Amino acid sequence: MATVVFYEKPGCANNARQKLWLANAGHRVDARSLLDEPWTRERLLEFFGDRPLAEWFNRAAPRIKAGEIVPENIDAESALSLMLAEPLLIRRPLMEADGRRAVGFDAEAVDAWLGLAPRMVEKLAGTNPEGCLHPGAPDDRCGR
Repeated sequence: MATVVFYEKPGCANNARQKLWLANAGHRVDARSLLDEPWTRERLLEFFGDRPLAEWFNRAAPRIKAGEIVPENIDAESALSLMLAEPLLIRRPLMEADGRRAVGFDAEAVDAWLGLAPRMVEKLAGTNPEGCLHPGAPDDRCGR
């Protein structure tokens, strides 16, 4: 099993749920605050890989939900500058293990990379494991 460095928003119920899934699959989770980490442009890019720029963003961040920031209308350098200034804009979790880094929690991708309990993968099939758990919140990444 792997040691997973898991950058989260402290107190986020969804990140707690994702960490539990990893732990239940036998992984050691080293949770760290996404908001307190001293990010650099280069380091963030390592997590984003070849994902489209719009997928770098936490869609439920208040400034995105308000339409103040439109990820589809922004260039990479501006996106990184915004994220360094306001880490809440970064899609979470950011994870690293076994020399690889990733953004977001796609259950199938995480299972292929690290392994999740088979019944957990079945349970998550067709669901959004990044969905917000706050009552009344939209089913996307939480901005709180």
